[in-house]
Amino acid sequence: MKLASLNKGRDGELIVVSRDLKRAVKVPQIAATLQQAIEQWETLEPQLQHVYDALNGGQAENAFDLDMAKLHSPLPRAYHWADGSAYLNHVQLVRQARNAEMPETFWTDPLMYQGGSDRFIAPTEDIEAVSESHGIDFEGEIAVITDDVPMAVTPEQAAGHIKLIMLVNDVSLRGLIPGELAKGFGFYQAKPASSFSPICVTPDELGDTWKEGRVHLPLTVHLNGEKFGEPEAGPDMIFGFPELVAHAAKTRYLGAGTVIGSGTVSNPDAEGGPGKPVSDGGVGYSCLAEVRMVEQILHGQAKTSFMRFGDRVRIEMFDRDGQSIFGAIDQQVVEYKPH
Repeated sequence: MKLASLNKGRDGELIVVSRDLKRAVKVPQIAATLQQAIEQWETLEPQLQHVYDALNGGQAENAFDLDMAKLHSPLPRAYHWADGSAYLNHVQLVRQARNAEMPETFWTDPLMYQGGSDRFIAPTEDIEAVSESHGIDFEGEIAVITDDVPMAVTPEQAAGHIKLIMLVNDVSLRGLIPGELAKGFGFYQAKPASSFSPICVTPDELGDTWKEGRVHLPLTVHLNGEKFGEPEAGPDMIFGFPELVAHAAKTRYLGAGTVIGSGTVSNPDAEGGPGKPVSDGGVGYSCLAEVRMVEQILHGQAKTSFMRFGDRVRIEMFDRDGQSIFGAIDQQVVEYKPH
């Protein structure tokens, strides 16, 4: 099943979307918002599935043509957004950029931070930034939405609480990160609002590409119209989503509608190196920080700049038949102007 939220009000308006992303139908008789649906998932999921089946069969009443530009992130705001860092190739590179060692515990205990969730960015909304000097970067990721998760669940138990999957652009201000982390307390100003793909899907929509709590498909990233990366999301994800959800719930309950991110999708190259650009025959990258670190390693200095005003990033994932699964995050960076 595929769901989305029309950009209406603070919490959006829930719609069911056809498998080919061409048609949709409103479902106010079932749930007004995705947050409402996820809070009553056990009861409402079968009703939404019935609408989805009818929509794909051409039998849904009041169906309309879908306009991606009218969609918000599936949850325009959430009670809880926590982002992991499950791709340790990415962790190694960005820590190297900060001259920081990677402790051995990172291989056994996931990294995670809690981000701002009071307002996400719509998937085609501009990314407003105060200054180019802040080091504006995108991060292509995958995320899941849970129902109510009990405290201290095991990964095996946590797997059953993963109800929806979507993509993420975890916007990062790289120039602000070192100073914040040096205080010993974590991200805040360096992590402005994130955005999510216009469509979220139930795990069964991914078929056999959803296994071991991972999405086994490439994540495609374009920067200013040119392919920047197409790393595989499955094999190098050290911790699957069940492990990440269990980690988040180790000492607290997670409320329905909690969003847990994977961290930046990242692959080393076949020889175990840091990964190669698409132009050199590699799978490329899902963020600018990685290519800059690779340039630092290979050439002694970073050549690629962070995003500038006017730059555009597009993040998308396709199934094995070339069909977009989640729609695209397609955003331009603009200078923030006080309203």
